Amino acid sequence: MRRVSGIVFLLLILSGCNFEVPGADEKFGTQNFVSAVSIIELHKLRNGEYPESLDDLEFLGDWDGIWLTAVRYEKNGGGYNLYLERGWAGKPSLEFPDKFKHGLGIKETNVKWLSP
Repeated sequence: MRRVSGIVFLLLILSGCNFEVPGADEKFGTQNFVSAVSIIELHKLRNGEYPESLDDLEFLGDWDGIWLTAVRYEKNGGGYNLYLERGWAGKPSLEFPDKFKHGLGIKETNVKWLSP
């Protein structure tokens, strides 16, 4: 019983801790965004059109659920809108080179595109 109360006490203490890691939102946000783009574009390559929703994606791995909950997807005509909603714990502001979106179906996003 004493051991259980010790574990409960430790969990209570840890639940009040702030686990912010500098740069984690940007790193996880980048991974979430890039993973989403990759699987969405693979769906288009295989099926000839973008998915109606992220629920239509096939052959996902166990870890893909992380980015699925971190982005908001909307099919937009022959392309799509993709918004990053979460990195590690917060909502990062990401910047990608303009070249990243070349050949992709992204029409609208909250990611900034940097010109060379």
